[in-house]
Amino acid sequence: MDVLLHLIEHYGLWVVFLAVLADQGGLPVPAVPPLVIAGAMTAQAGDPVWPILAVAVVASVVADGIWYAAGRRYGSVLLRLMCRLSLSPDSCSGSAHGIYARWGAPSLVVAKFIPGFAALATVMAGQMRTGAFRFAFYDGLGALLWAGSAVALGVVFRDAVGELLLELESLGRIGLGLLLAALAAFIAWKAWQRQRFLRLLRMARISVEELRERIDGGLAPQVLDIRPAQQRAVSGWIPGAVLVAELGDLALDPHQDVVIYCDCPDEASAARLARRLHARGFRNVRPLAGGFEAWHARGLPVARHDDTPAAHAVVQSA
Repeated sequence: MDVLLHLIEHYGLWVVFLAVLADQGGLPVPAVPPLVIAGAMTAQAGDPVWPILAVAVVASVVADGIWYAAGRRYGSVLLRLMCRLSLSPDSCSGSAHGIYARWGAPSLVVAKFIPGFAALATVMAGQMRTGAFRFAFYDGLGALLWAGSAVALGVVFRDAVGELLLELESLGRIGLGLLLAALAAFIAWKAWQRQRFLRLLRMARISVEELRERIDGGLAPQVLDIRPAQQRAVSGWIPGAVLVAELGDLALDPHQDVVIYCDCPDEASAARLARRLHARGFRNVRPLAGGFEAWHARGLPVARHDDTPAAHAVVQSA
């Protein structure tokens, strides 16, 4: 703690810049504590806090810009890798994709306040070809609100922050040990949640080769595409696949073969929907192994809006 205080006192803006850049770049470096402490120390000294905000916003936009550029180049491959490494693959593959798919670029304003969503949102912005100016505007506004909240917290509670720092300093190694123990407990809990979620996804998949053989043989199952509509429009879809915006009462025969695909690690969203359909009496429902990315990677036919139109079924939520 002495080291952190010394660095902020003597190299405040550089510490803020590097901490925010690393944090928003995906490294396990927390940026909020330095922002809060810098805000508190600046307020106690009677100095303006706007330089802290400016530096934090610039660092955040730079880091997010890198994610945005990576999303435009690598798209779904990068998203799948990020979700596969995430401690919360359920929220990563489900709610995070749904938020950006529904709200688009304006969701960047609150992205940094939603755990695990910030980096995903910037990558999705690149993947869905959000305009660079539009991205920079909403991302910069979100960075200002996020950094401003942390700095304001330090300013408002500067006396309490000072007392807390003195208390941690007096505890020395014991205080550091408590912080590390709390961090270890949090990581262990998230790891347990991850393993529990992955166990729920264990079910039979249909391979891309098997699906292609069935289509060519005239035994095509009903194929459901549960990706966001914007992503489907950009990448195309498996010919004949029906777009499902939300799960509802599907007009399908429970005895009909159904294949569901997404673009998420471990086919998480597809497997969740398959389990829900199983619970409704469907017995022949399987996720597509590898999702749309696996189909496209093998050079198989892909339908687009300028080709033969595919069927669309937007079902209301139950």
